[in-house]
Formats: sequence, structure tokens, C-alpha cells
Amino acid sequence: MQELAQLALTAGMEVVGQTEQYLDAINPATYIGQGKVEELELWRRELAYEVLVFDDELSPRQQRNLEEAFDETVKVLDRTALILDIFAQHARTREGALQVELAQYEYRLPRLTRAWTHLARQAGGAAGRGGAGGVGLRGPGETQLEVDRRAVRERIAHLKRELEDVRGQRRMHREHRQDVGVATVALVGYTNAGKSTLFNAVSGAGVLAEDKLFATLDPITRRVSLPSGREVLFTDTVGFIQKLPTQLVAAFRATLEQVAESDILLHVIDAGHENAREQARTVHQVLAELGAQSTPVINALNKIDLLPPGEASRLDGWPAALADVPISARTGQGVERLLEAVDDALAQSMCPAEMLIPYGASDMAVLFRQRGYIETEEYLETGNLIRGKLPRRLMPLFERFAVSGSRRAKQSS
Repeated sequence: MQELAQLALTAGMEVVGQTEQYLDAINPATYIGQGKVEELELWRRELAYEVLVFDDELSPRQQRNLEEAFDETVKVLDRTALILDIFAQHARTREGALQVELAQYEYRLPRLTRAWTHLARQAGGAAGRGGAGGVGLRGPGETQLEVDRRAVRERIAHLKRELEDVRGQRRMHREHRQDVGVATVALVGYTNAGKSTLFNAVSGAGVLAEDKLFATLDPITRRVSLPSGREVLFTDTVGFIQKLPTQLVAAFRATLEQVAESDILLHVIDAGHENAREQARTVHQVLAELGAQSTPVINALNKIDLLPPGEASRLDGWPAALADVPISARTGQGVERLLEAVDDALAQSMCPAEMLIPYGASDMAVLFRQRGYIETEEYLETGNLIRGKLPRRLMPLFERFAVSGSRRAKQSS
């Protein structure tokens, strides 16, 4: 319920009260019991509230019956609608806006009534911009509601086509990064765990970081130099949350694919939060749904500067990871150690390499330093002899410089 209140505040609402009810079974007509409906009506007269928010998803029938019970004077929202509204407020890029709009339409489609005829006008306006509207679609005996549904379905199809184009561009960018061997590190975590603050600390990106749920939505990628000198790409991703709407998971598939395809996942955990372990489990569940359960993970135990004295026990017992690194993204405490842990994890995932790179191919030596891990480097007459490790996908580029057994013996003599 505290999280629901935070969501409401993030959406721009003022919370004036909350209530709970324990039931053996959900009321199929109104979700809550009739007595609770009457109690909420009394509260409306006393508090003059305008919006009623439920923590679980309501069926279209339940939402409609509840609004009728309040004579249409109260807007009834469920958790899914609230999260969709927050995403709509925070989407900044074209891709983010398209994804949110698609999720909203798919959520609203089964909830259409005659009161939703404005959606047909919205879709009709979009038709002039390449979308499909409802004009000319009315058939004999077809009701306005059917016209609205047809308009929304066509708008959904149009949005999916646009998103496929954007996904194709994003896929090309990912393939290019893979071709040049740039390792990728995705910051994941529960919303408001401090991902954006940490992202700013390591990259200097200046991403918006507020004490709100979903303060940032669109993924941002920046190049970061690790302590070894190796350059990697850090991506700040959307925060996870319990009961993340299925519409959003589906609509943001292209964005979340970056998580599954990263070399390392940096799981940012608000170590001081009273529900931190439950939040961490939620993140792992979503990662499993995305097919990223086998990707190496480092736990960044954030906000240790806010832990009360004697609360060091909060830094133990987290989900299995390559390392647990206590940090404060706000003050910078432990951030260097965290980058060293990323460095170590990437080094472990690389292939041993011994290359003799001629001085005329100095750009390849630079590439080795930027993308690989150097153990020793010697300057010989014929070129740089570098021993270390390289990302597996870079090995074909360096194949012609690989030191064979005979060349190694000749160099030794």
C-alpha cells in the first residue's frame, strides 16, 4: 500500500486516505464487498476525493460497476492504469512514447464503452498522419462502440508496425556494438533503487534522478572507462516493480532485450529499504521472464550512507551474484570498487590471447587496450607483443596477429 501511495504521488495525485479489506473471495461484480463500497461512499462525502485507486487489476466489469456505484463522480483506476499513466508522463523518446501508447490502447480495448468514443476521434486524427481512423468504417447496423473498437484495433496495428521499424534500427545498433567488441553492462533494479544516480556517477550523463518511482523511463547508453582502461557501454534501463503490467512488458520488449543481451547485469539494490529482499526477488523474476537468468550479475548494494549504525546485517543474504559491493551512488562511496568488480567479471568471461601486432597496425593495439584486458605488453622489433584476454567476439579480428608455437619459440631464441 505504501508503494501504491508512492505511485499515486508520482502520477501527480494527492493521497487523502487508504483502506483495506480481507475477503475469502473477490467480488466478481465490484472486486470489494458491498459494505466496503458503501463505506467508500461515506468517505467520498467526507474527503471529497475524486479518484479511487485499487492495488490489483480490475476487470472491465468491476471498474464500470464501481464508477456507476459512485454516480460517475469518482474515477476508478487500478494499479495497471496508474503505472501506464506514469509511463505516459515520463516517456521522452519516440520509441518510449510509441511503446506506452501501444500498452495504453491494449489495456483500454476491452474496457471500451460508449463513453470512450473520443478514442475513435483520436485514432481518426492519427489517420491523417499515417494511422488508420474510423471514418468510413461504419457498416449497416454497426454500433458506435463497434466503430470505436475497430478504430482502436487499427491504431494498435499501426503502432506495432512503427515499433517494428524502431526495433530494427535498435537491433542494427546492437549488432554494430557486437561487431566492434564493445562489452555492455546493463543497470537493472527495482524502481527508485538509485540506478540513474549510479549511472550519473560512473558516466557523468546528467540523467534525471529523482526520489520518485519511474523518474526515468527511456534507456540511455554511455561509454565508460573501467579502472583497467577498458571501455564498456553502460545502459540505464527502466526500473522493475511488482505486478508490472503485462501490456508494458510486451510493449517494452525491444527495450528490455538490451538486458538479456548484456555481458554483465549490475543489479542496483536499495539496501536500506524495508522490503529490499522482496524487491530483489521481483527483479530476478522479471529477469527470468526476459531470458536473462544466466547472465552474470553483480549486486550493487546502494544507499549504505543512509543505513543506521549497527545495520550492517542488511548487506548480507542477497540473491547469488558474482560479487556483492556496498556503495553509495550519491556520495560515490564504493563506486570505484564496483567498477573494479565489473572489470574482473569481464576479464573472467574473456578468451586468453597472445598477439604480435606490427607497429603499422597500431589501431589494433589500441583496440586491444580498449576492449580487452592486458596482462603484459612488450615492445619488440617487429611490433607489440601483448598477452591478455579479449572478448570472444573480437577474436576473429585478431586472428592474423595470433602468436603460434613456432613464432613464440623464435621470439624466445
